[in-house]
Amino acid sequence: MKAGFKFRKYPLLTDGEIDMVVEREARGNRLRGLVPAYHFKIMLHGKPEKIGRVDLRIGFRDGLVLFGGHVGYGIDEAFRGHGYAAKACKLLTQVAIDHHLDVVWITCNPENAASRRTCEKIGCELVEIIDLPRDNDMYKRGDRRKCRYRWIVFGGDRGRPIT
Repeated sequence: MKAGFKFRKYPLLTDGEIDMVVEREARGNRLRGLVPAYHFKIMLHGKPEKIGRVDLRIGFRDGLVLFGGHVGYGIDEAFRGHGYAAKACKLLTQVAIDHHLDVVWITCNPENAASRRTCEKIGCELVEIIDLPRDNDMYKRGDRRKCRYRWIVFGGDRGRPIT
């Protein structure tokens, strides 16, 4: 974990269709290679029921950038097909910028068409599909390859977020 890391307090994040609130913060564990992370609850606008989650991991450890990714998301089955994961990622833009993550990596399994579409919707670039090393936790769980997407969330001469 980066020395002196401080979580910021975020109010309700919304785009008028979905709302997100921080459900929990994970401090990270330097010895285990874990970075701090925000875990957001996704809800339909104005509704309290959780329909999914999106996580943002803060840091640049090799395993994170190469295999795990900065962003993880999941939408409950009944709510899939509406682009909510992409909308949630877009709402994370300011959080990423606040923590100096101008480039964010997202990984997914090559056969996960929905996750790949989410990455494309938010403007990610597929950089490569890589084999997981045998000692990786995801390999041990049965995954063999990962698509590595690069998302540039911040750029331009005046430092404006890319939308």
